[in-house]
This record gives sequence, C-alpha cells and structure tokens, in this order.
Amino acid sequence: MDENYDVIVLGTGLTECVLSGILSVEGKKVLHIDRQDFYGGESASLNLSQLYGKFKPSAQKPELKGRDRDWCVDLIPKFLMANGELSNILVHTEVTRYIEFKQIAASYVYRNGRIAKVPSNAKEALASSLMGIFEKRRMKRFLEYIQNYDEDVASTHQGFDLDKNTMNEIYNYFGLENGTKDFIGHAMALWSTDDYLNEVARPTYERILLYAQSVAKYGKSPYIYPLYGLGELPQGFARLSAIYGGTYMLDTPIDEVLYDNDKFAGVKTKEGTAKAPIVVADPTYFPELVKKTGSKVIRAICILDHPVPGVDLDSLQIIIPQNQVGRKHDIYIAVLSDVHCVVPKGHFLAIVSTIIETETPHVELEPAFKLLGPRIDTLMGIAELYEPTDDGTKNGIYLSKSYDASSHFESTTDDVKDIYFRITGKNLQVKKREEGVVAEE
Repeated sequence: MDENYDVIVLGTGLTECVLSGILSVEGKKVLHIDRQDFYGGESASLNLSQLYGKFKPSAQKPELKGRDRDWCVDLIPKFLMANGELSNILVHTEVTRYIEFKQIAASYVYRNGRIAKVPSNAKEALASSLMGIFEKRRMKRFLEYIQNYDEDVASTHQGFDLDKNTMNEIYNYFGLENGTKDFIGHAMALWSTDDYLNEVARPTYERILLYAQSVAKYGKSPYIYPLYGLGELPQGFARLSAIYGGTYMLDTPIDEVLYDNDKFAGVKTKEGTAKAPIVVADPTYFPELVKKTGSKVIRAICILDHPVPGVDLDSLQIIIPQNQVGRKHDIYIAVLSDVHCVVPKGHFLAIVSTIIETETPHVELEPAFKLLGPRIDTLMGIAELYEPTDDGTKNGIYLSKSYDASSHFESTTDDVKDIYFRITGKNLQVKKREEGVVAEE
C-alpha cells in the first residue's frame, strides 16, 4: 500500500464519510481507514448481536422476534430535517441514489404532564391543544410574522432588527406565554437550553423557518429517516467516495502516525505506509489533540412491543423541554418501528437522550420512561463529548466533534462545513435542488 494521497481519513463516522465523499468528488485522492470492521463509527447502526455485545455482553438476551439482521439500532439517535443542510448535501452529491427515506409521522412536545403535536403552521396553531383560544391567536400572529418577514421590506419587520433584538423581546411583543415560548424554542427552533432567549433573534428565526419549510415539504412532520438505520448514511457517502476513486480499508488499526516537522505526514498500518499532507479524523484517533467539552450524553435504547401509549403512530419524535421537568437541558425521544426496517414487525425502538446533569443520570430519563410504558429491555450508554483543541491548519490534523444530544443533524453538518472551510479555504457550496430528498409517506 506504500502510496501517496491528498487526504487520509480516519474513522467512518458520518462527518468523516461526508467529507471523504465531497473531497473525492472534487478530485482529491482519498484513503479512508477505520479500525472497526463496520461503517459508521459512533454513528453506526448495530444488529442485535452487536448491540448486546456492546451494552450487555454477559447478559441473557430477552425473547425478541426476528433474525439478528432484522435489527438495525442506531447508537446516535437523530433525524434529518427534510429541508436541512444534510438533506441538501445528500441531494447535491446524489447520495440519495443509494438510500431510501421515510417520513417520521409526527413531532410531539411534552407539556403539563402530557404530550401534544407541535403546531407547524398558523392553521395547526389554531387547532392545537397546547394553547387556549387567545393564545392561539397570538401564536398565529407570531408564526405569520416569521413566515412573512422579508429582509428588504421594512414594513414586515414590525420595528425589530433580528441582529439586535433578542428573541425574548419578540416573544413579549406578541404577548406569548412561557409555555408557548417553551415549545416554539425547544420543539420548533430545537434549542436544547433557554440561553437563546437573551441572544439576538436571527438564529432562532432561521431555525423556526427551517422547521416550517421542512414540514411544508411532506406535511405531518419536518423529519425524514433512512430505511435500515442511520448507518446507511456513512455507507452512502463511502460508496460515493469509492466511485470517485477513494480507497477504503476497514478492520485496519493504525500502528503509527508519521510526522514531518510536527506536521502530519502519513500513517503506518499492517498494509504498509500511506502518506498525505492532511488527515481528517474522529476524536478517538488523536486523543492528545482533543479536550472534553464538560458535557456527557446519556442515551437509552428502549425495546418495546407497543407504540407510545396514547399515540398510535409508527414513528415520532417527542421533546421534553427542560423547564417542564426542572432541568437545564431538554430530553429527546426518537421512536421507530418496522416500517423503517430497523426492527421486526411487532417491535418498536425508542431511543432517549439528554445531557447529564446529576450523579444519577439514569434517573434523569424517568420522565421519558413514564411516557413509553412497559419496556422489554433498556440498554444504556454514556458518552463523553470531545472537541479539537486547535483548527488543524498548522499541523494538518482536522478533527471532528463528538455527536451531541440534539435530535437532528444540523450541528453535524455545521461541523462538516467548518472542517471543509479549514481544509480548502472556501465555503462548501451546496446547491439546493427543487426535488429534494424523496421520502415515502
């Protein structure tokens, strides 16, 4: 294998595979290595044996339907926004040729001890059980303001400057109650804390607009999901890279990292030496160049034999805003079923995640467990979050961030675009195509 490359990529997490695919399309000679024998790294989907091998190696598996490979369980539960950046990248690179998507049936929010559908437009706001009649009218006026806001037409601004006024000032102008602010900020703008309230309004405006546009694409919910699990995404980008000449080596540990004057120069493996001026890698390959963010995520994979009680749907997202349960961070629940080809018929997966705040993290998930009803089994894992200590421009080592607790991939695509900019010095141009990602009903 003693060869020269433009880029070496270590780890097959989604961030690494997206960058590998994009750089290959742009004509770079890419070598992609992973020490594991499957794609996806931290963002893999595991079959039943792999799942229990990872979380409960010595435990007896419960009686579950189906074969080993009928189970595709995500380690990192996330959905794609139908109109979000990852969907745009999938369309732009034509990775959609290799992956089928299905819509997530609904998005729900927890309020006052029960869950209700998140209103996604002015019409749904008027029918929502989350608000009284006067609040519904105020919410309708607020959503119309967001949808009609035009940068170039001052009359649509209602006196506000999105780059100066805070989100709280805009909420208060429309007279919205705290509970309404809660579900707009957490279930539509998808912030995980309340810090955004006192920051300028533009990021929240853009997030609410993305939510509304994503719902408008297919109706019902803003989310789509790949059949056979999220592990299909890195594999799709790996296929793209291979078509454009990228070389892949799974099950290949790195024996030595090579340097030249403190700059990355290549790697040694059992297959030989590969040289390149730059490397893209997940944090586990260069532990000395990353730091803990100070946050840990707990994720609980719950195996059920019934849909969420009171919501007879094949899939949904439930967000429990932090205020509703006396926390600082939201709790997310992603629910999937056999229609997504991730479990056999008769089973459901509910994956719960949040940022840990106490010494007893499993207790922090109780509000979610109560909503799910009886569970056949629960597999829990805790992940420390890491980020690189520098930008990689001096040493040629470009590291991705850990996957956060958020319910969608927008922060992951921000990381992709950030690394791409640091490597190439130019912004990643993603063409939006009218047809978008096609998701089945």
